[in-house]
Amino acid sequence: MDKKVKSSRNQTLDVNNHDLDTYKTKLLKINSKTTVNEISNKTINQDIFQVLDLLPENFIDLIIVDPPYNLTKKFNESTFKEINDDEYEEWADSWISKLPRLMKEDSSIYVCCDWKSSSAFYRVLSKYFYVRNRITWEREKGRGANSNWKNCSEDIWFATKTKNYYFDAESVKLKKKVIAPYRDKTGTPKDWEESSDGNYRLTFPSNIWTDITIPFWSMPENTEHPTQKPEKLIAKLMIASSEVGDFVFDPFLGSGTTSVVAKKLDRKFSGIEIDEKFAVISEIRIENAKLDPGIQGYTNGVFWERNSGSEQTDKKINKQKSDTEVLFEVENSD
Repeated sequence: MDKKVKSSRNQTLDVNNHDLDTYKTKLLKINSKTTVNEISNKTINQDIFQVLDLLPENFIDLIIVDPPYNLTKKFNESTFKEINDDEYEEWADSWISKLPRLMKEDSSIYVCCDWKSSSAFYRVLSKYFYVRNRITWEREKGRGANSNWKNCSEDIWFATKTKNYYFDAESVKLKKKVIAPYRDKTGTPKDWEESSDGNYRLTFPSNIWTDITIPFWSMPENTEHPTQKPEKLIAKLMIASSEVGDFVFDPFLGSGTTSVVAKKLDRKFSGIEIDEKFAVISEIRIENAKLDPGIQGYTNGVFWERNSGSEQTDKKINKQKSDTEVLFEVENSD
């Protein structure tokens, strides 16, 4: 059978045997107690349960976790099989309980989950952390269902190790188009600004997010990982709950989005990924981030609404996509 020809607009990251041979030499294996310097800006290619007890104490400023949901899902060479709810909660507890030892006193943790596993993570996190909030974000793609509601949202639990923690709401305000542009008595815009692209307002971040675009084939950040999270989503968490130079850790790294975003935002990072191919993809993306530090939907220090006119204009200025690709994304993202 002839190999399928990839569209010129398809920017999904390809990994060949040469890439695997080249980049797997960069992957880290840990067999004894390690130091922060040894793991800093590294991808650890091992099982999480082989590694957590070997990591140093009190070095992490922020943890972002996207664990396997309680679904039967194949991740390249490994498969996570659905188990009953009690067993899944025990599994979550088995690694979450090991995280506080690694974290600084003012650190935070975010845990991604779906509706079915959300309550389990709340109960487990409540045992070890102060749970602050639950973010629900619109995953605008998804399969339809004839006998149920279409599932197009996911949760992220926000918790902190102590009552003293860092959070910068100002830096993650969302720039939204103003539908009803009110003015004061002098005719001056009230809490919004006029521009050649339209009328916009910076709004405080809420726990409902509708501005996230799932990576797809015409986006440079797209990979073959089946549950890849968008860079913009991770960037919002990271900017809100860490500062430049902080250490960000991801124990289920997948295709490396947390490390990539940390690189782009000048944080130190490390992550654990059991699958060698996905760990290699992480390393390639980290290297590519040196050449393309942009994050779609986040430009000039501002997060934009999905498919907003100014977001598209900024992407053209930053040359993140060609004009054709930008148009394709706007027309096909929902």
